[in-house]
Amino acid sequence: MVPARGGSKGIKLKNLREVGGVPLVAIVGRLLNGLPEIDRAVVSTDHELIRDVAVASGLEAPFLRPENLSGDRIGDLEVLTHALLAAEDDDGQHYDVVVMVQPTCPLRKKGHILDPVEKLIRGGYDAVWTVSPTDSKAHPLKQLVYRDDRLDYYDHRGASIIARQQLEPLYHRNGAAYAISRTCLLEKKSIKGGNTSAIVIEEFLPNIDTELDLQFADFYLNRLPKP
Repeated sequence: MVPARGGSKGIKLKNLREVGGVPLVAIVGRLLNGLPEIDRAVVSTDHELIRDVAVASGLEAPFLRPENLSGDRIGDLEVLTHALLAAEDDDGQHYDVVVMVQPTCPLRKKGHILDPVEKLIRGGYDAVWTVSPTDSKAHPLKQLVYRDDRLDYYDHRGASIIARQQLEPLYHRNGAAYAISRTCLLEKKSIKGGNTSAIVIEEFLPNIDTELDLQFADFYLNRLPKP
């Protein structure tokens, strides 16, 4: 399932912006179209132009996302649950695994999608997310807060940190793929559940939130070796 609403605030119609001359939502569609392991690739959008571009790239659009699921405060759980049930209602099938693939991670590769699915199935997990190592500069114990003209540690344990080697390694979501079991989504009502694992991606994956992110993704793509 590719979530691609039209109301992005940071970048207007972000899912239609281009990296390497291709709209973000179309990059996802082309990649998923080349994965026979994926039974059905569906876009969840509330915007007709996004739907048209997604369909042209190989995604299916059997529904438009309802208005009550189109705001910026709507969580992934609600969107995924609606998409799963709407897709099943459309084709009469029963899907055991849902994979959320966000358009904002345009440089993902096929393995970044298939590896979490394989690990989910083999390990019997509720969910398997792709994550990236977080730079130690962004560690919570290195962060500060500034309120009422006073500077302080975000976490007071930060006062004891002298060297980065003291910091426990942390990871962040990169948006490449979230593989989630049907049971986790519909019965546990969670995209994570309690029995969750991860695929750690060491290579750099730009994630698009700002205009600068778009420019950097283009720059980075142009520096990659040509296949």
